[in-house]
Amino acid sequence: MPSKKPMWKGVVVAYIIVALCYFPVALVGYWAFGNHVDDNILITLSKPKWLIALANMMVVIHVIGSYQIYAMPVFDMIETVLVKKLRFPPGLTLRLIARTLYVAFTMFIAITFPFFGGLLGFFGGFAFAPTTYFLPCIMWLAIYKPRRFSLSWFTNWICIILGVLLMVLSPIGGLRQIIMDAKTYKFYS
Repeated sequence: MPSKKPMWKGVVVAYIIVALCYFPVALVGYWAFGNHVDDNILITLSKPKWLIALANMMVVIHVIGSYQIYAMPVFDMIETVLVKKLRFPPGLTLRLIARTLYVAFTMFIAITFPFFGGLLGFFGGFAFAPTTYFLPCIMWLAIYKPRRFSLSWFTNWICIILGVLLMVLSPIGGLRQIIMDAKTYKFYS
């Protein structure tokens, strides 16, 4: 347990930094554009050009790093199947070709179906809401068993109820957005 306190402090600081980065953008974006803001706020903006270019550069840097982290298990699975099942020789060549083809395939899918906001809401409701909002609260209640009707008990139950609502409503909203976007979408235009 020696790392519990530093890790807890790190998590709190990380969430504060994330909140300080996202909430001002969300609030100012809604204040400036209302409901007419796009999923990607950088598409909605038109000036200053240098700020938009800088923000897009930061997005690219962020995506390159996060894509590598999230794709590593997929890379490992693909390479394991190619080596064990299909008898490809392991090595740098296999790694380079397999990973490049995977990245090209995901890029093709992203370009073909650019419904990112709708997909984010749809799949986020299934994966993000449970793992972020209510499963940790259920585990907390099961492990620590706080006194019934205490502040901790109420807080966890409020998060559970809101998380379940988010899990149900988010995919519905995401699917609605995908359907609305698909009505006017023309492939590769």
